[in-house]
Amino acid sequence: MISRESRKSTTASGRTIRFLPAAPLPDNLPEGRLAIADMANAFGVTHRTLHFYEEKGLLTAARVGPMRVYGPEEIQQMALVNTCRETGMPVAAIQEMLEALCDAGCQQEADRIFRDAMIARKRELTAQQSAIRRQMQQIGELLDFGAGQESESNDTGQHEALSDVELRCLTLMAEGYPTTRIARALEVEAGQVQAMEKDIIRRFDSNNRFQAVAKAVLLGVIGN
Repeated sequence: MISRESRKSTTASGRTIRFLPAAPLPDNLPEGRLAIADMANAFGVTHRTLHFYEEKGLLTAARVGPMRVYGPEEIQQMALVNTCRETGMPVAAIQEMLEALCDAGCQQEADRIFRDAMIARKRELTAQQSAIRRQMQQIGELLDFGAGQESESNDTGQHEALSDVELRCLTLMAEGYPTTRIARALEVEAGQVQAMEKDIIRRFDSNNRFQAVAKAVLLGVIGN
């Protein structure tokens, strides 16, 4: 276990972190300073990931000639960053946490900052989980609705059996014509139109003319 006392890591702004929270270190971690290849292998990341972390100020490396090397402080900071990334924490949030750690005056305060960051991330994930549940429910309802419409469209015999006068009546219903005006347009008695409307509503398995018209449009029996 790497000692956490009086360590000196830096952030994107170049500030120093004196105290780093504890984070799980990889098993079989080589002793001493690590070359970039060993660092990448130890944490299961690519060289490009390490370069990215350095560009964003999440990690620093010393130089031995042309080689990047990571000492105990950098390894512990990488463990912290890697833990945060595994939770899906955004880079910007990690940057903010590291900057807050610069102000930690003791190990307990550093641990509290890390714990607060993890609690905040947990709340974000809980909110996302709730949103995903709602979205999944909406998708399920849409799929059920689509399946129901497909089932109805596969059983359109009674709809297609509408006579010309019934189809014209349905079209006038869709246009919002009252019964009396439909009767005049079709040149029939109002009582005949009422009976026709009632039969059309029944055929579309609806409770009223508005539902019948909506189903007729969805099924393509009439235009919208």
